[in-house]
Amino acid sequence: MKPSIQSSSVSNPEAMNSAFAEAYNSGDINNLLSLYEPDGILINTVGGTVNGIENIRKTLEELLQLKGNMTSRNIYCIPFENIALLRAHFTLLYEGPDGRQNLLEGHTSEIVRKQSDGSWRYVIDHPFGSDLLERLGFSPINNELTSTSDSRPYI
Repeated sequence: MKPSIQSSSVSNPEAMNSAFAEAYNSGDINNLLSLYEPDGILINTVGGTVNGIENIRKTLEELLQLKGNMTSRNIYCIPFENIALLRAHFTLLYEGPDGRQNLLEGHTSEIVRKQSDGSWRYVIDHPFGSDLLERLGFSPINNELTSTSDSRPYI
C-alpha cells in the first residue's frame, strides 16, 4: 500500500479528483476520509445523501471492497474565492465475483472548499452527478430529452 495522503497535499482544487483516485488505489480508508470536511456530504450510488465523516466512512468502505484500480481526470474546475465546482471523469476497473473484469465509470460533480491550512476538501461529492441527464437522454446541444440507446441503469 502507498503511504497515507495528507489533505494538505491537495494544494489546488484541480488536483482533488486525482487525489481521490490515488487515495482509493492505496486501499486505506483514512486516505479517502482525509479528503472530506467533517460535515461533508456524499451522494451514494442510489442517490441518497450521506452526511458526516462517519457515514461517509461506511459508504467509502463499501467502495473499497471492490479492490479495483481507479483513474480520475479533471474536466473542469470553476474556482470562486474559497470554493470550487469540479467535474471529472473517472473509471474504476475491478474484478467481479465471477472473476470477470468490470468497468464502472462516471462523471462527477463536486464542491470543494479551501481550508485554513491552504488544503482543499470535499464539501459535497456527487460521484455520478453529471451522468443522470446523459443517461436520461438529455441533449445539452438543444436542451431537450432525446431518444437514447444507453440502457445502463443509474448506479
